[in-house]
Amino acid sequence: MPVLPGAEPFRHEGGETGVLLCHGFTGCPQSLRPWADFLAERGLTVSLPLLPGHGTRWQDMQLTGWQDWYAEVDRELRILIDRCSSVFVFGLSMGGALSLRLAAQHGDAISGIVLVNPANRMHGLSAYALPVARHLVRTTKGLVSDIAKEGMTEVGYDRVPLHAAHSLRRFFRLLDSELPQVTQPMLLLHSPQDHVVAPADSARILSRVSSTDVTETLLERSYHVATLDHDAERIFQDSYDFIGRLAPHAGREKETASGG
Repeated sequence: MPVLPGAEPFRHEGGETGVLLCHGFTGCPQSLRPWADFLAERGLTVSLPLLPGHGTRWQDMQLTGWQDWYAEVDRELRILIDRCSSVFVFGLSMGGALSLRLAAQHGDAISGIVLVNPANRMHGLSAYALPVARHLVRTTKGLVSDIAKEGMTEVGYDRVPLHAAHSLRRFFRLLDSELPQVTQPMLLLHSPQDHVVAPADSARILSRVSSTDVTETLLERSYHVATLDHDAERIFQDSYDFIGRLAPHAGREKETASGG
């Protein structure tokens, strides 16, 4: 099945500091590509994979679940760990949840995590109806393009496959029990006006992780897909500064980086 324009995975071979970027549910690498480019231009090694079932058509996603999505980012992370001396994991929305589980599972192999509007649970009565509803209805309305910036759109599905949504709900419940295992330094940026993920998710994550080096930043001018919104440049620069504080050699790699 052809990949949607902009949904292609991205890799850049840079220096000894690596960053894995994880996109969101029903989205694709396009939502994080400007962030990936920003980091690559500064000499970092960057991996931005396309999650299974994403970036083509929603019917393909119907056949996948959280184990498939997690396995993909876990594989990419292991490649970076073998390749780089310091590795960071960044994620948007469900990508933030995937980042948190990677942090819980891989411990000190990850130097730090950056989360943008991370999702932690499904809210409302519809979430409780998923186990039954997924057998009666195949899809519900899409979640993409919650962006305040005029003229900016997100590449993704206009429908949410309910089998996949049910799997995501199960993943959130598993992850919630694992959050105390997260100890890495964390930068969490979230939008008070988010029409996809409730602000309560960020608050719960911050209350349950064991990280002691934590920075919380409010993205006042952006909606859910903040990496394509008014606060995008702030996210990019703050995350790069976060890396520079924890891996000081990262800022000196541009001269030695090669390829794209």
